[in-house]
Amino acid sequence: MAKKNSNIVFSGSLLFVPLADLFQLLGSNNCTGILTLRSQYSPDKGIVYFMDGNPVNASYGILKGLEAVHGLFGWMDGKYEFSEEKLTGIDTVITQGRMGIVLDALRLLDDGLITRVGPEPLHEEDIDESGADGAKVDFVHPVKGSLVDYQYVTREEFYPDGATIVKEGNYGKWLWVIYQGTVRISKETPKGSLTLARLGEGCFIGTIKAFLYGENERIATAVAEGDVRLCILDVETLHREYASLSENFKKILLSLDNRLSLINSSAIQAYSGSSSKELPADKVFEQKFNDAEFYIIRKGTADIIGKGPRGDVKLLSLGADDVFGKPPFMDFGHEPLSASVMTSNPFEADILDSQVLQKEYENLSHTFRNFVFSSATNISMTTKLFYHLIGNA
Repeated sequence: MAKKNSNIVFSGSLLFVPLADLFQLLGSNNCTGILTLRSQYSPDKGIVYFMDGNPVNASYGILKGLEAVHGLFGWMDGKYEFSEEKLTGIDTVITQGRMGIVLDALRLLDDGLITRVGPEPLHEEDIDESGADGAKVDFVHPVKGSLVDYQYVTREEFYPDGATIVKEGNYGKWLWVIYQGTVRISKETPKGSLTLARLGEGCFIGTIKAFLYGENERIATAVAEGDVRLCILDVETLHREYASLSENFKKILLSLDNRLSLINSSAIQAYSGSSSKELPADKVFEQKFNDAEFYIIRKGTADIIGKGPRGDVKLLSLGADDVFGKPPFMDFGHEPLSASVMTSNPFEADILDSQVLQKEYENLSHTFRNFVFSSATNISMTTKLFYHLIGNA
């Protein structure tokens, strides 16, 4: 027992750090080990096994695998501890990506399909935002990230409830991280305003373009929900760190930004009723690519085909210098686990060295790593919204 306790790297209470935040923390640090949960409201403890930041197996009473993980998201109170250790003899039975699991579990919890264990939250909001077509879009739980690194902060700003932080279509060069509070991100559509996400502490407002191109057009509106404290980041310092990266890593970051923009557009089309329900007729499902590899497109285009509630559906289309496959240090709920790839003919792509990229990622500053993680989380969030919208179309 003493040997196991020596491996515990952190512990705490679910009242202060919910399970969704724990999953994001373990994922952003690529942790491998065992998360153990105990609650006075449950006779059974919960155990989740993590490999490189992703859950691979779990148990909770008679529940196993993904069903056990979903059940544990119902815990409103309890204690947790994470021990860092190699996993031996643990089968990988959970194949869904981390962010997909978190967002699915929170939605199941909101829909009453997961049993709540313990007291109800004291200040849980009941948000039901309906658009012109009556489609329900709910973001009860804001996404959260890691704590801010003050080395990159130039100053703080305060915004009262309802204040507009960023207006879609305006220009600016600031990049913020949320220190306290919740910010609603929305875009205008032909059917009115559409909420894309609710962001909490540790999440970023702004994209990579804020420190690459100076003044750039804001692609969405950000509004404070309750009082909000923001930290303005030193974009010059971030730009210098970006400039020191390899060319392939720079292209990955730009491709990540492009993917977010494209999935945002897909969500708007779904909300407006203009998305295509047919798969591309001029492309084929590509079989020669290995699901364990990460690729960069050199020639042609690749469409990402998601597994929607009513069958396969096109999420977005990638082009030259975009990346696809299995990213070594992030999960945005697309390929290879939750989507397929269709390619044009001709099509060419090169394999990227995942080990080299992983090492480069680990050498990033804490702030820059959090920025990458936040971008991937936003992609996953908007993808879930897209599926929700087409499912109600």
